[in-house]
Amino acid sequence: MSVPALTLYHNPQSRSAGARVLLEALGVDYAVVPIDFASGQNRTPEFLAINPLGKLPTLVHDGAVVTEQVAITIYLADRFSAGKLAPALDDPLRGPYLRWLAFYGACFEPALVDHAYKREPVVPSAAPYRDYDTVIDMVATQLARGPWLLGERFTAADVLWGTALRWTTGFGIVPKLPAITGYIERASALPAFVRAGEKDAALMAELSAASAAG
Repeated sequence: MSVPALTLYHNPQSRSAGARVLLEALGVDYAVVPIDFASGQNRTPEFLAINPLGKLPTLVHDGAVVTEQVAITIYLADRFSAGKLAPALDDPLRGPYLRWLAFYGACFEPALVDHAYKREPVVPSAAPYRDYDTVIDMVATQLARGPWLLGERFTAADVLWGTALRWTTGFGIVPKLPAITGYIERASALPAFVRAGEKDAALMAELSAASAAG
């Protein structure tokens, strides 16, 4: 029996949830190494040797380590679904696709952290993302054009944003605006999201049982 070349270090209650959905959407063979936060598996020397930040998602492909949500999204979609879930280099949607992936990491997440910790926004000229309200308004406005982030075409960017918005609205960090909740509902109904959710529910049960036993 061959060993999958792709290995995802994963915990369903982390940012790696989106990476698992993407792997399901791509239909590739992959292995999962569960990381139990309760027992500190993300801080072991073995895991820190792979990702010194001790963060998820962490992906290993044929010995090469890929971290950071946006990098993993770009890498997997280009490597296994170029021209489908990832617009080709000469596709007019390639620029907007990359724009919204970069916006996620450079603007959305930092703005949410500032908002969650009630940090005062810096002056607009110094902030790479201006402020939280502007970021949320931009996202909601883009999604209102729907049904997907780039209009009629579903891409790997929707996997990233769909999982992230489902998570952040659930915690109350992002408001449940109609354009955002409608988008989450459409994404969550897709087969890859459903499959990943079922597998993650089973994994969480295993992690909980192992924690209770030991």
